[in-house]
Amino acid sequence: MKRVSITSAEEAVRRVRSGDTLLVGGFGMTGNPVNLLHALARTEVRDLTYVGNNVGERGLGGGRLLRNGQIRTAIGSYFTSNPEVVEAAQAGRIEARVLPQGSLAEALRAGGAGIAAFYTPTAAGTIVADGAEVRVFEGREHVLVEGIRGDVAFVRAHLADRAGNLVYRMTEQNFNRAMAMAARVVIAEVERVVDVGEIAPEHVHTPGALVDVVVQASIGLEELGTSATVAGATRNPSPARLAMAHRALAELRPGDVVNLGIGIPTLVGDLLTPEHGVLLHTENGMLGVGPAPADGGAMDYPVNAGKVPVTALPGASYFDSADSFAMIRGGHVDIAIMGGLQVDEAADLANWAVPGKPLLGVGGAMDLALGARRLIVMMTHTERDGSAKIVERCTLPLTARGVVDLVITDKAVFGYVDDALTLLELMPGATLEEVRATTRARFREALRDDPARAAV
Repeated sequence: MKRVSITSAEEAVRRVRSGDTLLVGGFGMTGNPVNLLHALARTEVRDLTYVGNNVGERGLGGGRLLRNGQIRTAIGSYFTSNPEVVEAAQAGRIEARVLPQGSLAEALRAGGAGIAAFYTPTAAGTIVADGAEVRVFEGREHVLVEGIRGDVAFVRAHLADRAGNLVYRMTEQNFNRAMAMAARVVIAEVERVVDVGEIAPEHVHTPGALVDVVVQASIGLEELGTSATVAGATRNPSPARLAMAHRALAELRPGDVVNLGIGIPTLVGDLLTPEHGVLLHTENGMLGVGPAPADGGAMDYPVNAGKVPVTALPGASYFDSADSFAMIRGGHVDIAIMGGLQVDEAADLANWAVPGKPLLGVGGAMDLALGARRLIVMMTHTERDGSAKIVERCTLPLTARGVVDLVITDKAVFGYVDDALTLLELMPGATLEEVRATTRARFREALRDDPARAAV
């Protein structure tokens, strides 16, 4: 039976060479191999291509490599979680390449499976896919995404046995499982090492044949004081936003699998009870998300896609990010509710590129917009300066084309009836004249009773 090398972080990172492609697991700081990254930061290794969902936090994890100038290129999905990455990219100190989160997960899984490339509809027609090869399958544009392989992968697991079998805790599977498949050398930092036979075969997430080195973690994320260990702050939404949440809730049915975006859509989750029978899905690998815990953090609970600790409802399940996005692209998510910056007459959505800010944080929005069976957008009706967000044609970088089914704002509810933008309802306190004056799109009017009014 294979037995992996069990050594120190300092010894393990000697396998990384300057110029290597380094795959780094974790989602935010959850499941992040921080011990290995900090050990690597104490070396002279340079010119790394760093592949991960994000590059740590300020001075933590991959953020420490960034401060040291050890990263030449970063490939990931959500770099804006670390402002220092944005600064480095703008200053030209690193090259940053952004992939939609699901495409990143699938590129790693493809690379690990020896698949050179794949076609996906995600990002078709957006600036993220500029320069990519495009083909049409079943009348739909798909872009070609190459698989990703690395020289070395750093992953973090809860348990390892001396044969290298790994078990991840709750949502710490995220990108770790795919990273462990896609590298020539895999180094795992773990919280506990056990003897062969102590992990039941059916509980193994990453087989030992994929793992080369195991390192006992000496510090946990809770000792670093990261945001991943702090329970979510109590929200106190305005009456208008609460009314929007109630209206969105009215669209959900028992048995629906629902993904909630960050921002206003998270308020819908606060209103859900077990009696609603709705299963919340999160792209970092969980189905059956419950409310936030009263206390504790990410070392005690799973986290959602907003990196906030949550509880697990009875019957919940955990999986990795690649499987999570396969569920999304495969049409197994009934409804996605996400925020928006602009929606237009053609049902196009723009919600990831904030005006005046770098285009370095797409996340999972593009996959969800195309993959969910139904898309509901919740947003304020206008920007703070009064400019319209429902427009004739989106002027901001697109998330996806022709995907929006329902728009809920603080003033109105719009749908697409016979493919035409249609005003369906007025929200509490809004008037038709006000909606007409603050909407910069042509729309029909088919006003009906608002089922949310009685609930607010």
